[in-house]
Amino acid sequence: MRRLCRRPSLLLSLLLLASQAHAGVQLVVDGIADPLKAAATAGMELSQYAHRDVSAAQARRLYQRAPEQLKAALEPHGYYDASVTGELQPVGKDWRVTLHVQPGEPVKVTSVEVALAPEAAALAPIRRAKRALERLQGKTLDHGAYDAARDALSAQLTANGFLDARLLTHRVEVSRANHSAAIKLAWQAGPRYRYGQVHFDGAQFNEGFLDRYVPFKSGDYFSQAQLLELQQALSGADYFAVVNVQPDVDAAKNGVVDVTVQLAPAKRTIYTGGPFIGTDTGFGLRGGMERRWVNRRGHKWKNELVAAQRLKTLSTLYAIPLPGDNQRSYNVGANFRDANTTTSQSRTLELVGNETRQWRGWTRTLGVHVLSGTFTVGKRGGEPDNAPGIEHGHSTLVFGEAALTRKRADNPDFVTRGWLLGVAARSTAGSMLSDASFSELTADAKWIRAFGTRQRNRLILRGSAGVTWTNDFAALPPQLRFFAGGDRSVRGYGYQAIGPRNSADRVIGGHHLLVASAEVEHYFTRQWGMAAFVDAGNAFDGTDYRPKLGAGLGLRWRSPVGMIRVDLGTPIHDDRAHGIQLHLVIGPDL
Repeated sequence: MRRLCRRPSLLLSLLLLASQAHAGVQLVVDGIADPLKAAATAGMELSQYAHRDVSAAQARRLYQRAPEQLKAALEPHGYYDASVTGELQPVGKDWRVTLHVQPGEPVKVTSVEVALAPEAAALAPIRRAKRALERLQGKTLDHGAYDAARDALSAQLTANGFLDARLLTHRVEVSRANHSAAIKLAWQAGPRYRYGQVHFDGAQFNEGFLDRYVPFKSGDYFSQAQLLELQQALSGADYFAVVNVQPDVDAAKNGVVDVTVQLAPAKRTIYTGGPFIGTDTGFGLRGGMERRWVNRRGHKWKNELVAAQRLKTLSTLYAIPLPGDNQRSYNVGANFRDANTTTSQSRTLELVGNETRQWRGWTRTLGVHVLSGTFTVGKRGGEPDNAPGIEHGHSTLVFGEAALTRKRADNPDFVTRGWLLGVAARSTAGSMLSDASFSELTADAKWIRAFGTRQRNRLILRGSAGVTWTNDFAALPPQLRFFAGGDRSVRGYGYQAIGPRNSADRVIGGHHLLVASAEVEHYFTRQWGMAAFVDAGNAFDGTDYRPKLGAGLGLRWRSPVGMIRVDLGTPIHDDRAHGIQLHLVIGPDL
């Protein structure tokens, strides 16, 4: 009985406490606007009680402290003479605190003095950081902006080799009477350090092989940007699971700092495989085997087999890295290709030998190709090879190739700022082993930039151009002719369905190519988005350029296996082509 009597008493006590409590405190501030209002109120004690029960006594205590807290919060933003009044009101179960702010005249930065050793101030990155501090003069004093600019200059000193740099003077002298502030800063830069030796720990290669990835020499001035470049180069070489580049600052002597690179080998052999689908190739299976390193000299060997509805390939490539800081390598390979597109069919064997190297920020390729095989052009889906108007050919071509490629991307998985540019030239000039003489130039470009709130939108621009000169166009296989249409060309048309036609009105490819595309993406979540696009272009002969237009909408999914793009495109103002074309692409942005 005693336990039963206690429960009503406990319940009554809880009800009485609940009747004396309120759901929270609503804070209303006028007289200042965002973003200043948001920054000033974020740290106020009242802001923490918007969804917490408070009693009347608690609400009054919070209200009494609020004006001084708000005035103190405004000072780091340059408002030292603010006045704050307000009132506390019950609103239903809540309390409302209204604060009226008169911010007063803001404090302006009237002078900025930055004392820095001349040898440090002469370096461009440090000079830019110093100017950023000096540009605070004439602006409203903002402690956050000041702190960021001061720390940026300290970081640049360290990044450019002044490892002993110390900030001796850092004062902000505020005169409330004059509403002015004077900034005084002085650094002791100390000696500028140089590189000593680079030590590789845990490498599986011959001594000296990894020196080809080091972008500096012993005796050069220390630079954190070069250390990051070394880290990226070793990671990109695909030899290692772990790459950790550390300057031995604590052991530095006489202005010289050694660098230790801690490494752990990656898995030596990689096997890949699985199904894939693309509207240009159809459904297929892909399998591959890659030896990340064949021997202690860092040789690589890669093999791949693709078996799809409209494309079958078997390729092998052997790479021999050479000493030197330009990451030079010799590559030899072979590729068998059996392709069956909307307008052509070809079966070719290609042998290639080339040299690649880094050249002034570009990847440069110089090589020789031997291409031999049979082909037909002018086909239409399902037709026999002997249908009227189909052109047949067999040729062997020996040609040289020179190519330059370069790209920049802030994130390889999802680019928000990046671009790609590639140019290539091919020619049989001087070859006595070719069935035809030809020269060809091609260029490809892509530019990506995110914009808008939280960068949930992207603008993607793309373009391709090409021109061919030849004494026997009929001897060129389809991969050396120009076509337009398909997933990465003019969407709304089938793969290689656009180009000059023969007398039987069949697409046979052209001497020239010009294609451009504009696309806007919007992401509703981190993984899902949609796109709208317009493509224009054509393959053509002479000066008869009449671009085909395609437009449509697409779905974007940042899947675990990479970006998946599904587009529905349709031709615009084309009497020959109608309907909607599905395009599916899986792969990186650049």
